[in-house]
Amino acid sequence: MSDIDRDELARRLDDETLALVDVRSEAEFTGALGACCDPRQGRIAGALHLDLQELMELTAPEIEERLGRPPGAEIATYCHSGSRSALAVQILRAAGYDARNYAGSWHEWSRDDSLPVETG
Repeated sequence: MSDIDRDELARRLDDETLALVDVRSEAEFTGALGACCDPRQGRIAGALHLDLQELMELTAPEIEERLGRPPGAEIATYCHSGSRSALAVQILRAAGYDARNYAGSWHEWSRDDSLPVETG
């Protein structure tokens, strides 16, 4: 199963069959805190939030409850640079999800002003 790239993700932001999950901290997700190397702070529009630290402590049924998606659903994960989200993919796959990593993550997305961002 391959990673999802920026172009596919941008095309599928309104695709209800794909859940986009931001696994960064709450402060990164809201845009209150971020890396100085990123020109914009916040999250990819429409992303759900599930901090990797929390995800690591959840059971499969708890993950289903938090995501609102049954096992087998397609999930794309991202973080700042693709490392935390790569670990999240492994956890989600073990829980039965069709999970893929957006390796470019926020570091890449924040650089393209044409791509939608949310804060707060």
